[in-house]
Amino acid sequence: MEEFMLTTLEEMEAETAKLLETGQKVGADSWQQRAKNQGSHCKFGEEGTCCRICTMGPCRITPKAPRGICGCDVHGIVGRNFLRFTAGGAATHSDHGREICHTLYLTSEDGNYKVKDPEKLKKIAAEWDIPTENRDIYDIAHEVAETGLMEYGKPFGTQRFLKRAPEKTQEIWKRENIEPRAIDREVSCAMHMTHMGCSSEPEALVRQSLRCGLSDGWGGSMMGTEFSDVMFGTPMPQDTEANLGVMEEDMVNIIVHGHDPSLSEMIVEYSEKPEMIALAKSVGAKGINIAGVCCTSNEVAMRHGIPMAGNFLSQENVVLTGACEAIVVDVQCIFPALGPLSKCFHTKFITTSEIARMPDSDFIHFNSENAGENAEKIVRMAVENFPNRKKDLVYIPKMKQKATVGYSYESIVKTLDTVTNSFVDETGSTRPLIECINSGVIRGAVAMVGCNNPKVRHDYAHIELMKKLLANDIVLVLSGCSAQAAAKAGLMSKEAKKFCGDGLRRVCELADIPPVLHMGSCVDISRMMVLVANMSKDSGWDINKMPVVGCAPEWMSEKAVSIGNYVVATGLDTYLGVYPQTKGSSKVDGLLQGGLKDWVGACYHVELDVDKLGDSIIEGIEAKRTALGI
Repeated sequence: MEEFMLTTLEEMEAETAKLLETGQKVGADSWQQRAKNQGSHCKFGEEGTCCRICTMGPCRITPKAPRGICGCDVHGIVGRNFLRFTAGGAATHSDHGREICHTLYLTSEDGNYKVKDPEKLKKIAAEWDIPTENRDIYDIAHEVAETGLMEYGKPFGTQRFLKRAPEKTQEIWKRENIEPRAIDREVSCAMHMTHMGCSSEPEALVRQSLRCGLSDGWGGSMMGTEFSDVMFGTPMPQDTEANLGVMEEDMVNIIVHGHDPSLSEMIVEYSEKPEMIALAKSVGAKGINIAGVCCTSNEVAMRHGIPMAGNFLSQENVVLTGACEAIVVDVQCIFPALGPLSKCFHTKFITTSEIARMPDSDFIHFNSENAGENAEKIVRMAVENFPNRKKDLVYIPKMKQKATVGYSYESIVKTLDTVTNSFVDETGSTRPLIECINSGVIRGAVAMVGCNNPKVRHDYAHIELMKKLLANDIVLVLSGCSAQAAAKAGLMSKEAKKFCGDGLRRVCELADIPPVLHMGSCVDISRMMVLVANMSKDSGWDINKMPVVGCAPEWMSEKAVSIGNYVVATGLDTYLGVYPQTKGSSKVDGLLQGGLKDWVGACYHVELDVDKLGDSIIEGIEAKRTALGI
């Protein structure tokens, strides 16, 4: 048998260079060229010291001008910018959750969307005191959905899912006055606080940043994850493939990209219909191949085994292959550059949401009511585009790796029961994982998440950190673009256990798992919160004392800041490989990288050197083990 090898960054970069040569032939630009054209970034923007929330400015803080025109100092300006960044991310992820709530409300036995996991629906209903006995499953679904929608604007109380957290964590949130109320209220409050003439005290601004982030992670995102499972199925391990080699030269290639699984689920369903496959064959293709980019890719991979073509900074590459009939997008992380790029090829760039309208695209408005009709229209459009390929521009890199994906919280606890017979529990328990950590077989766990960022060599920080942590017996749970970085390299293959230390390798063998566990998309970081909450309950350890940390080595978006804030506020130290735009304020930066420990028992750690970042993570995990006496 041929020895298992990772796909190296150098191999991926060499193939990207070939694709960029094709782009040059047709006059297309790329993010690499656009980043180069930008030159040096604005220092004021990078440090968060520019204020443009009113037209007296913009005001920029310098030694000669230490205050804005209104008198706000650098700490207030940086704090307001950080809170506004958080509000943008919380609004975005939570609006994704709102759309999923609406879709659940429209489920029916004969509709476009159905309830595929009734047991999970009933469990959520029980948590929310919604009766289920002798009720039609769709009546339950509609009441759960309506109750969920009320979480966005209810006038009183706090988020319902906060009760999932350990009591000690709930007490911390209450003590620090960061319990999230209605989701929209926290976003609105953030915008009000940062209006001209309102808050300029850094402590108050950072505190609301945590509260706003928690409204996302334990509110909108958690509903987005849970209700998606109810409608589309709770993920269980699936075998798939990853990297650009998953595109097929003799098939119609449809790329789904974005974050909302409501669209991609329908595209997958209609691409498999016999009449569509027959249509593809009639135009000279062997069939229809669906592949994904970004979090939409994670969604369909973990439920259907759909291959993953790439992550955020790979999105232009799928078009540059010349073999993409359609790139179909919903919301978030979509390059407007895909429009003009697609026009250089035969590719159809299809936008589907009023929230993400872009030039040079075919807009087909997609919603729950017309989902089936428009999914069929989109698939048909892609198939009929196959004969328009320019064969001299087709180049698909011959690189792909096997990956096992779909480790939801439920599948993790079920799978890890095979590691030890000490705590087999039919309802699922995290105690086998705790036993492995307690014994030292596994030293700890890292929840690695997030984006790509041109400030970091594409996927380098993700992959190098993963290899270092695995070698030190630290298990990894991943979501978002970080997950796709691992899959493209081969680290989500079960054969990648060869890169682990002895203890983690043994666990992988016993449980028959890859060393890097795929937990889903960006909103599914809420799954990680459920995992650590239940680990805390099962072990008796406070979350902020467990040898578990968060890490976002290549983050770039507002969503990432919201995520970071709810992960830290939940009690997990979080390690960043890109500096937040807070360096200009010693007070804000000091709170984020130290002062938050006094509030929630965790804080941020920033290190731009990847090797040192890995060392810092390992030291942090070992320090937590020592403090626990394990």
